[in-house]
Amino acid sequence: MAARNCGCSLDLGWISKVQVNQPAVLRRAEQIQTRRNLSKEWQAAWLLKAVTCIDLTTLSGDDTPSNVQRLCYKAKHPIREDLLKSLNMDNKGITTGAVCVYPSRVSDAVQTLRNIACNIPVASVATGFPAGQTPLAIRLQEIKLAVEEGAREIDIVINRTLVLKGQWEELYKEIQQCHDACGEAHMKTILGTGELGSLTNVYKASLVAMMAGSDFIKTSTGKEGVNATFPVALVMVRAIRDYYCRIGYKVGFKPAGGIRSAKDALTWLSLIKEELGNNWLKPELFRLGASTLLSDIERQIYHHVTGRYAAAHELPMA
Repeated sequence: MAARNCGCSLDLGWISKVQVNQPAVLRRAEQIQTRRNLSKEWQAAWLLKAVTCIDLTTLSGDDTPSNVQRLCYKAKHPIREDLLKSLNMDNKGITTGAVCVYPSRVSDAVQTLRNIACNIPVASVATGFPAGQTPLAIRLQEIKLAVEEGAREIDIVINRTLVLKGQWEELYKEIQQCHDACGEAHMKTILGTGELGSLTNVYKASLVAMMAGSDFIKTSTGKEGVNATFPVALVMVRAIRDYYCRIGYKVGFKPAGGIRSAKDALTWLSLIKEELGNNWLKPELFRLGASTLLSDIERQIYHHVTGRYAAAHELPMA
């Protein structure tokens, strides 16, 4: 990961001046989704790039140590070795960007990755995921426990009530305390954009999260009714760009929730390339939160290499 974001003082003047032109955002989002024409070779290359940016995730009530172990093995070997050899990519060390689990499963993931000699970071959700409605003291303790278990990245969720009530100072202070609790672990701040009410609130919450020291801002938990959408993403990456221009720090971006197909992944990569540039097209600054996306990417790469789609048993998922 990149160096930590130290944040900056809360600038309420900047926040109060925010206005989002929703019709323009919707038009631009539509353009991003329709303008795609990649040759087969370039498509395969972009899909492999997407693999390296995936936070391979399991956040289910029935997660077990064995499930997490399989997830970690898949994270180290996301694409079948023979397919990578056909693309001359078998010696490039392609892995996913991270594995993401609940705090109670962090030790399982850390131990498994250590056993298979893999340095992929373990990310943990925390702070009362997904609602973020538990008392602050408990949320901070959950962060500290996940870090003690070996998590190198923490995906926190904000208290959406503070956004809806316009309590920016309180939100800033809470995120700052989460940042401090993370210690050396990088912090991704989940905004829960589907519950923020407006694109203007999304932009303001993005700014506050970055000012408070977030290393990444993330769209959603994946548990809301509305998760990662392109209009919301456009607003968030424009906030990232504005923050970089004014403060000089590159904050990462992570869409999550509902990203299931290889086509989706290509569109997200294109959005980042067009709005933030090539410097953001790396796992240090861009992640895709997904649990089933990798299966479709591997399926598409199999088709590119063999000319046919694989049967289910030919590409077992973790």
